[in-house]
Amino acid sequence: MDRIPVGVIGVGHLGTLHAKMLAQIPQAILAGVYDIDGARARQVAQELGTIAFSSVDDLYANVGAATIATATVAHYAVAKTGLEQGKHLLIEKPITQTVEEADELCRQARANGVILQVGHIERFNPAILALERFLIQPMFIESHRLAQFKPRGSDVAVVLDLMIHDIDLILSFVKSPVKQVDANGVAVVSGSVDIANARLQFENGCVANVTASRISQRKMRKMRMFQKNSYISIDFSEGLAEVFRLVGEDEPDTKGTLLLGEIDLGAQKRKIVYEQPEVKDVNALKHELELFVDAIRHGGKPVVDGEDGKRALEVASMIMERISQQTLHVG
Repeated sequence: MDRIPVGVIGVGHLGTLHAKMLAQIPQAILAGVYDIDGARARQVAQELGTIAFSSVDDLYANVGAATIATATVAHYAVAKTGLEQGKHLLIEKPITQTVEEADELCRQARANGVILQVGHIERFNPAILALERFLIQPMFIESHRLAQFKPRGSDVAVVLDLMIHDIDLILSFVKSPVKQVDANGVAVVSGSVDIANARLQFENGCVANVTASRISQRKMRKMRMFQKNSYISIDFSEGLAEVFRLVGEDEPDTKGTLLLGEIDLGAQKRKIVYEQPEVKDVNALKHELELFVDAIRHGGKPVVDGEDGKRALEVASMIMERISQQTLHVG
């Protein structure tokens, strides 16, 4: 297939990065940009040698695909128009404001036979990619995603702004329906929840304790997973994964470092091995966009499709509902 003409709708901070990365992908053509701030669109277009369209419809008329990096409130309307016109779309997270809107977009994508991908960028973090050869079946997960306050992104609660990254990852690892949600959160400096904690219980017995804050002094993006015979630590900021595993004498040699010698468990001896999986030099956003273009060109399923985005939003909405109930109870 020829190169895919791709447009970018919304060229604020993140959308501008989309445009810059697309301009570097050989299989794509940065066909143009659009923003409600026309001056901003023209500036970005001039910098990248492309076109600033005067409307979303004009952009859709000149592309085969688009990425949507507008404010969340506009995702549904902008995406629905594109899907109805048969355009392949990558929508930044969260996919939409409501689960009903997300469900409609997924239906539209199926009906029109187009790719619908959601921008859960941590799926493409080098630390996550480094774990591909490991069997991940966690039974307890603890994650912390802390950031300093920035007005950008505060149009939605921290659950939809930051925590949803970890929700999506946890759902991709656990692969079991959520059984129960307990949560609490507080609006500290903005009009919506700025710090939140959620405890997710899954039907398979896994429990995830998830914390997100956008009013922290220092940044932190970490996750720890515990499962039978292994412990996995992930530092998203550093792009680093560490794996501690309990292995048997008859298992093939690993590249790991032996810790604590052998452990006698009666029937067999085991040893604890520490591994730091090799991390590829990958720009997560560029890799995400490359795979989006590749899915269009070859007709494959995107790594994070619309249904994945909808599931993450469903759990995030459950957390927000629980926080709302707690707030009413306290009041």
